[in-house]
Amino acid sequence: MRKLTSHRRQKGAVLVTTALVLLFLLGFMGIALDFGHLFVVKTELQTALDSCALAAAQELDGQSTALTRATSAGMTAGNLNRVNMQSTTWSGQGQIVAANISFKDAAYAATTAPAAARYAVCQHTQSGVVTRLLQTMGGFTGDTAANPATRQVAATAVATRASAQTTCPIPVAMKPKTGGTAPNYGFVVGEWVTLLMAQNAAAGGQIGWANLDGSNSASETDAELTGHCGTRVGDTLGTPGVQTSVADVWNARFGIYKNTSGPSINPPDFTGYAYTTTDWPAAFNAYDGAPGAGAPASAQNFVTKRAAFASCADTGTRVNSCESITGLSLNSFQSLAAPGNTTGGHMQYGTNRRIVTVPVINAGNQVVDYACMLMLQPLTIPMSDVKLEFRGNANASGSPCTTSGLPGGSTGPLVPVLVR
Repeated sequence: MRKLTSHRRQKGAVLVTTALVLLFLLGFMGIALDFGHLFVVKTELQTALDSCALAAAQELDGQSTALTRATSAGMTAGNLNRVNMQSTTWSGQGQIVAANISFKDAAYAATTAPAAARYAVCQHTQSGVVTRLLQTMGGFTGDTAANPATRQVAATAVATRASAQTTCPIPVAMKPKTGGTAPNYGFVVGEWVTLLMAQNAAAGGQIGWANLDGSNSASETDAELTGHCGTRVGDTLGTPGVQTSVADVWNARFGIYKNTSGPSINPPDFTGYAYTTTDWPAAFNAYDGAPGAGAPASAQNFVTKRAAFASCADTGTRVNSCESITGLSLNSFQSLAAPGNTTGGHMQYGTNRRIVTVPVINAGNQVVDYACMLMLQPLTIPMSDVKLEFRGNANASGSPCTTSGLPGGSTGPLVPVLVR
């Protein structure tokens, strides 16, 4: 009897020991799975906030609307990411809102002044991250306070703008004025500069077509105007002839199309409103200035027209209306992108396509710097010289120019970069 009782007691001891070991293993499993879940959510949230900060920083150009645009861009970019195990709604626990985005000045002090903002800060705490196994452990141990059903995950990202070592310019080049030196090479911010159609005709103080790959192919110019990145200081540019097909690509940025194209195929800028001496008699500072005496009642600067998503014809989609406003000839073009708060036009498909980076070259056609320019006018048919507006060195802190190039340069246009 004593041996049987002892054997039964040993069996009971084994059961208790096994239960304790299983509980111990369950605890480790809870730690591994739930903390792994928290790590994944933390990584997803950090990616979202990085996107938010980069998009917001890109808009910090010192203009009066900079913080409004930066907040909107940050929210949009950040919320496109998926958080909490790739949930598109972030598991219904709240996404990035305007209150999650703030700005710092050059001394890293909080600021609400658009002209002073240099850093964009995105902060967010994701609540309601479920930790089921740790909660179960709390039920076994009785310590539910230390093992809640849900936890919070927080992340922060800070971005600013810094010079790029590679850039995404358009295939034209600007020659400094005689005696002109960096940063503005003899030009005045707001000055209208001529882009010449003739091959290799640009003299000091003018702009000429220049292939970014160094070739002289006219067809390459078309391709590069669609989009070309990778240009560096020191590159030697080509001097191509100009063919009329380049007008199709150039004018698409103004929302002006032939029947074979449209905004969904070739996105326009946020506005297609064009500037000539007919509708902007001042012939200076169309970006954010005043039109001058004798201007039509509809004449407003680029910043204002961009906010209104105005077409080249201001309120319409007829090409001849654009011609009557600007005095330009747009033969063979049939339609304009729709203006205003409507589909199929500048608001739905618009991107930043008329504020462009232009290489500054020396006498040997080598890139020495970059200028920021505003494309003022569509190309006419037959083709003739057009104007762009000088907006300063692309490296200036208040430059409206940005690029998707690789950061790390000393003279390139500003690109958004994460700093913490």
